[in-house]
Formats: sequence, C-alpha cells, structure tokens
Amino acid sequence: MSLAWDAARVAGESGAELLRGGQAAGEAPPRAAIDTRVLNSGEMFVGLSGEREDGGARASEALAKGAWGVLVAPEHATAAAAVPGRGAVLAHPDPLLALQALARAWRRELGERGAAVIAITGSTGKTSTKDILAALLGASMPTAASPANLNTEIGLPLAILAAPAGTRALVLEMAMRGAGQIAELTAVAEPDVGVIVNVGPAHLELLGSLEAIAAAKAELLAGLRPGATAVVPAGEALLAAHLREDLDTVTFGEGGDVTLLGFADPPGGGTERGVRIALRGEEIELWPSFSQAHNLRNLLAAVAAAAAIGQTPGGRLDVSFSAMRGQRERLPSGSVLIDDCYNANPMSMRAAIEELAVTAPGRRVAVLGDMLELGPQGPALHREIGAHARSSGVELLITVGPLAAEMAEGFQGPARALPDARAAAAEVPGLIEPGDTVLVKGSRGVGLERVADALRRGSHGGGAGRSGPAVLSSTPAPGS
Repeated sequence: MSLAWDAARVAGESGAELLRGGQAAGEAPPRAAIDTRVLNSGEMFVGLSGEREDGGARASEALAKGAWGVLVAPEHATAAAAVPGRGAVLAHPDPLLALQALARAWRRELGERGAAVIAITGSTGKTSTKDILAALLGASMPTAASPANLNTEIGLPLAILAAPAGTRALVLEMAMRGAGQIAELTAVAEPDVGVIVNVGPAHLELLGSLEAIAAAKAELLAGLRPGATAVVPAGEALLAAHLREDLDTVTFGEGGDVTLLGFADPPGGGTERGVRIALRGEEIELWPSFSQAHNLRNLLAAVAAAAAIGQTPGGRLDVSFSAMRGQRERLPSGSVLIDDCYNANPMSMRAAIEELAVTAPGRRVAVLGDMLELGPQGPALHREIGAHARSSGVELLITVGPLAAEMAEGFQGPARALPDARAAAAEVPGLIEPGDTVLVKGSRGVGLERVADALRRGSHGGGAGRSGPAVLSSTPAPGS
C-alpha cells in the first residue's frame, strides 16, 4: 500500500484489533509480506497458518527485522506486543480474511482515485495475457499487474496491496484449483472487467468435466457488478449458460467482436511484422514483439480488455513475458531452448508443440513432462499429445515422468522415456545437437527447470542424438 493509512485505519479496514499503534499517522506500510525471509524493513508482516508452520509465530522476528507492524492471530499478538520497538501489532482470529479485507479496501480506494481493475483467468495463457495487457496499458497510463504467481487467495491480496496510489489500471491474474476459488478472488478484487482466456482440460482430476471447469471459471462472470465488461472467447459453448444480460460481453477470436484480420506490412522496409485487428468495427495495427499463434490470440483478449476501460492500443508493443513461459534462448552449443516449463495441460501442450513445429529451422526436439491433475483421463490425454507431436513434425521426443511415458506410445517414433527431472537433466544435454530447437514443457510439479538449466550449462552430445549410440527407442525405456 502506498497511502497514508495509519495503524488505526489499517486495523479498521481489516477488521483487526489494534493492540499497539506503533507508527505515527501517515506512516502506512508500502506493502504486505507473509515470509520473514523476504520481509523488507517498513513492510507489514501477515502471519498465516500453513501446513508445516504457523507464520504468526514469527511475528516477533518480523518486528525485530524492522517491520512496520504485524497482523497475526491473537495467540501470537500478545507476545509480539511485548517486543520493544515502534512496530504496530494487530490481532485477528483469521489473518487471511483480514488480509483479503484490507486488499478489498485498498482496491476500493484505488477505484475512488480513478483506477480500473481487470481480472484474468483461463485454463492456459492467463499469465501471458496479463503480461500483454499490462504492456498495452502501461504505454498510456500508470499500470500495476500481479507480479510472478501472486494469483491465489493469498497472492492476489498481496498483489493488490502492492499497487501504488497513482495506479490507473490494475491487472490481476486469478488461478483456480477447484470450485469456489475464483468466486473468492472476485469478491476481493471486485473487477470492472473480467477476462476468461479459454476453457480447457486443466484440473480435470478435481472438477471431473469440462463443464465443471467452465462453471468454475465463470464464477468470475457471476461476481462482476451489473454494467461491468466480460471478455470471453467467441463461440465458446461451455460458457454460454454463464453469460449475463446485464454485462457488456465482448467476444474475441474468429467470428468475435475482436478478431485478427491479418498481418501488416513492415513500415519503411523493416523486417518486423505487425498485425491488423478488428476492434468492434474499428481497425487497429499493432507491432508486437512476439509472433506465436497462441499469444496473438491472447493479444486479442488483451485488446478487448484495454478497450473496455477506454484505451485503444496501437503502434509498437514490447512485452516481457513472465519466466519459463516460452522464452527462446540460443545456447552456446548452437541449439535453441524454448523454456516453457512453468506449467502444462493438454491445451497449452498442443500450442507449444505447434509453435515448435512452425518456428524450428532445424531438428525439432520436445522434452515433455507429466501433465498433472487430469484424473482417469490422464493416460489417454498423454497418448494424444504424443500423436500430436508426431503429426506436427517433432523428430525426437523425450518424456519425463510416468504419465509422460504414455506419450511415446502415441508418438510411435524416436523417443526416450526418463523417470524424473533429475534423470532428464543428466541425459538430455547429451542428446541435443547444434541446430536443434528444444522445447521443454511440463506441469510445475515435474520440475523441468532442472532440464532447462542443464541445457544452459551443458554441451551438445557430440552426435548422441541423430546417429550416435542407440539411446533412443519408440517405446519407454525399461524401468522408466
């Protein structure tokens, strides 16, 4: 928070009891933190109870490190209030609810100051869409966006509280693991615009069907105030039952209100290619720093959201995407790494494979890990991804994990199955040759960043890929 709320105001807005005032009026915390290891002097520490530790027990440690104050459960607040110093001490029986209430109050303060709040969710691409939209809006107005992965019931309030007082656009990402979670986030953020990027087979294990996933995503639409704007994919039948007549609904994609018309000729003989976009009857041109098909579709959603708050984008668009989401790196070995290992589901996996297929100038290599939380359909969905990789022109498939090994059956081509990321980090660099383009992608729990880091450090395998020792097969390796 970057505003002059004293400890009494913070207590009032969060519903906490103020045991010790601490700071002088006007000395409000610039932001909140929940981990003393990364707590900076002057920040407010919120002690949350986790699976392995109750963060409230570290309240005294936070004050000793120079925290503005602490917001903790009553059983920890009394001990914290006895610690010498100026730090405020606030007690609440549920510090998470207090954190969310404080974030909601700050969101409303921002709204009174003229800020618009845009919330984005989807089965895949929500982080990239957030990055694109933040870049679009940041060119013309003070914009804040969810940093890193602050997109949960804990992270989203922290992202809101980190927005400066001068913010005019606040772009928030919303993650979902089960029913009711998007509704909880929406109640905190109170968005003016809600964006659903897509609906796909992510979290099938928890929700059971695509219809249930769509209903969970649509909690964002249900929580919008009347007159707000909903941005949804054109023709998405799974969302049809959740649309509301009292919202301004804007569709994007083929047949929608915001569509890709084609590509623009480079100005002045340049080499960069722009895009022509139809925006509710108006044509605009943008020159994005990316060209992937899935991100161009995400761009359409971002353009629709920007227009919803009165911003019509145009011109050059430079986007710095969040880490491990498709970044390309040329390695010293002469190969190219596509680091897309932050997460994966069948929809995002297909998009990444297709991008590999159309952009790789040399051999196409895919290092693909387990796609988690797919439930009983998991093995079949993995085999489908293997078949898709083969039909897309992937020439070498390396699978990581027991579920991913099913991909080799669908792939029916040169493949290597490895049991886990540690084994893959040891072997994959030796399978890569100069000129290869290597896609690394899997669910976050697989930990494929180990493989990406090994490729950055390692050297190519001196021919162990295409014509070297017989380390490749079209079926999983024994014991994998």
